[in-house]
Amino acid sequence: MVFRGLCLITPAAAAGVLFFCDPASGSLFPPCPFHWLTGLYCPGCGSLRALHALLHGRLFAALALNPLMVLCLPFVIYGLTAQALLDWFGKRLPVPRIAAGWIWALLILIIAYWIARNIPLFPFTLLAPHTI
Repeated sequence: MVFRGLCLITPAAAAGVLFFCDPASGSLFPPCPFHWLTGLYCPGCGSLRALHALLHGRLFAALALNPLMVLCLPFVIYGLTAQALLDWFGKRLPVPRIAAGWIWALLILIIAYWIARNIPLFPFTLLAPHTI
């Protein structure tokens, strides 16, 4: 029963902290280890700042920081909601079957995004985290 409560309280508490603490200006959140070591952007770079922007209703700022995360977020929220409803109430949301080919395509997309956002030429520079 305690685990069921944590699956809802933990994301809500994290969202609350992220709402009030700006990752761009505070020292509460550590820097990306990959970017710190290499100077290159990983697929997740800018995600915390993008979530902070989304929590404040700034969609275009979030897209400028990490467009892939913003586009994938509805699917993640749906999956977490489906799991929470199953855990709490025993109710199932429709969960689509995803073929293995689509999982591989997503992996290739993430790797391509990782490479493209580090190419220092326009229009690839638009994929690197930046503020608008």
